[in-house]
Amino acid sequence: MFKIAFIGQKGIPVSQGGVERHVEELSIRMVKKGHEVFVYTRPQWVPKEYKKYEGVNLISLPSLNTKHLDAGTHTFISIFSAIFKQKVDIIHLQGIGPGWFAWLPKILSRKIKVVSTIHSADWEHGKWNIFAQMMLKFGAKLSCKFSDEAIAVGRNLQKHCLMNCKKDVIYIPNGVAIPEKNNSVSGAQDSKENILNNFNLQANKYLLTVSRLVKHKGIHYLINAFKNFKDNLNKTDQKKFADFKLVVVGSTAFTENYQKYLLKLTKNRTDIIFAGIQTGNNLDLLFRNSYLYVQPSESEGLSIALLEAMSYGKSILVSDIEENLELITGNSQTGTIGFDFENKNIADLTRKLNLLIRDQDIVCQVGNKARNHVKLYYNWEEITDRTERIYKNIVLVKDKIPSRFKLALARYSF
Repeated sequence: MFKIAFIGQKGIPVSQGGVERHVEELSIRMVKKGHEVFVYTRPQWVPKEYKKYEGVNLISLPSLNTKHLDAGTHTFISIFSAIFKQKVDIIHLQGIGPGWFAWLPKILSRKIKVVSTIHSADWEHGKWNIFAQMMLKFGAKLSCKFSDEAIAVGRNLQKHCLMNCKKDVIYIPNGVAIPEKNNSVSGAQDSKENILNNFNLQANKYLLTVSRLVKHKGIHYLINAFKNFKDNLNKTDQKKFADFKLVVVGSTAFTENYQKYLLKLTKNRTDIIFAGIQTGNNLDLLFRNSYLYVQPSESEGLSIALLEAMSYGKSILVSDIEENLELITGNSQTGTIGFDFENKNIADLTRKLNLLIRDQDIVCQVGNKARNHVKLYYNWEEITDRTERIYKNIVLVKDKIPSRFKLALARYSF
């Protein structure tokens, strides 16, 4: 069994962030397989008093808590700790920002193995300036060049690495845990204190999106489209859809100005709810009782929130970027398992919302197909097994191969 360090994430447990959810699910399962796992955390996200979580060792180290230096400084010092203090076998870097340091373990230790997971094309995110975008692109190249193996969570990311980084990286998607199918408020959750009552929501009468409030997630497109839909209803439909709302779950990530912009867009609106960060039973209730899940993002990797919505049997409406289309295309057995609109096109998003809100039968039908699809193809147990095979390959196989055979072996994959 191996000693594995996960570096680059904010920490676990963290209430928002796809990278953090990925690390949480993967690290816990690696512990169950018998590995000793260390997840490096940042004190501004996870209390430094937290030392263990579900068998995973949590190691809190400081960072320069600024937009551009937080991840990089934390990654740098965490690598030293993982090698010299914890003496790990494998460092698994999360994201292309932390991947910038994939070369460092190779200098510090000849035996250390490095795996990098590329979660998204971060350089496309609107919150970064031109210099930061250049550094992130360079980080992707360093991740590919110096890692013993690199993983992409999406097919489009895999193609990008092959074309721009000249590296054939391994595709392993994000996963999702399938909840029991029960799309109603029931039992103890019927109390007046549940999240639906707190926000005056009715089951199957609200759209849901779960996202960090950053510009490239496109929440402003969804808000404007929802306003267009509600504000242009005739008198009969105004009464019919009076209680229909939009719920936005999530918080900022050094993007307070964008949050102010969104609040300005929704000023004096009671039908658009900013629910903040929600976890556990509250988030479960919001997913279960939503009518439709919408993801209007300009850029993605493979959204875990989107997979979660599908796991609840919810239809999804997404922007037509490649990463989203990859997920909703389905296959010859399932057919289409979601709906799309033209990226950044508010008018098209408005039209699609109008059609889907009025057609509950098709929304339910496609939602059920989506649940079956992710249950079959995005299973965390299988994803963990595939990742573990990578670890075994780079640690147990490559070290034992005579050098004269390495070139021949490079032609084949495991």
